Amino acid sequence: MEELSHSTDLAVAVAAIRALTNVIQRSEAQTMMGLEKDLLDASRALQKSNETSIALRAACELFMRYVTRTSTLDSDNRQGVRAHLIDRGNKFAEISSNARATITQLGGRFIRDGTTVLIHGISRVVIALLQHASNQGKRFNVVVTQASPGTAGIQCAQALEQSGINVKIVLDSSVACTMEQIDLVLVGAEAIVESGGIINKVGTYQVALVAHALGKPFYVAAESYKFARLFPLNQRDFPEEHEEIGFGANFKYANPSRDYTPPKLISMLVTDLGILTPAAVSDELIKLYH
Repeated sequence: MEELSHSTDLAVAVAAIRALTNVIQRSEAQTMMGLEKDLLDASRALQKSNETSIALRAACELFMRYVTRTSTLDSDNRQGVRAHLIDRGNKFAEISSNARATITQLGGRFIRDGTTVLIHGISRVVIALLQHASNQGKRFNVVVTQASPGTAGIQCAQALEQSGINVKIVLDSSVACTMEQIDLVLVGAEAIVESGGIINKVGTYQVALVAHALGKPFYVAAESYKFARLFPLNQRDFPEEHEEIGFGANFKYANPSRDYTPPKLISMLVTDLGILTPAAVSDELIKLYH
């Protein structure tokens, strides 16, 4: 768990991948079956530490598939197999760590001089993409939703402003009247699901609906380790987590922390596997998990 507790700029999912690789290194199991059990137990413990994190669950499942999907497991050379698994684990961690850099390179083509971008929620990869575009000398404007409850919008705006990017914050309720000034919407994702839709900070769905109604492109930037074997059809088909609003004990409230945006509202997904249409996500999931 140490890798998770100390992860700051490092995505929690990547920290989990590194933690599982360390389990292979530290395991005292005398058989491959025992080692696989240690990995499975560690994976379950990591997921239990944050039971509502779909990205964490997806990363753990992908790691287990990637690392154990090898004929070397049938070998009688236990030390050789362990070294092979550690090597595969380190490679998977490296690929995942480099995903953000790949996405910033691919996504930069959508940002041009004079572009006005609307973003919702806080996403490391979205911030990195915009910072990269700015470092290339592109001059553009960013509109950040408040993304309440919480301080996601303020944190995002501060990170961009520190990079010299022109930023302004708008209330979530003003997205519709602001959208006319927007050239494109760019959001991250907690998970990319089998349909090609995404699960993300609550309010993403309504931003996508408004963008679609006004003919504005809606792009998603997210790492491939967030591809999850889920197929939600509506807002009730995935684990729900609520955020505190602070209205007081005398009021009843329901405020989901995230929502589901269906693929028909998404123009393109910028991933480390390439720029994908929502329809291509299912094929990529098959490649990742089989």
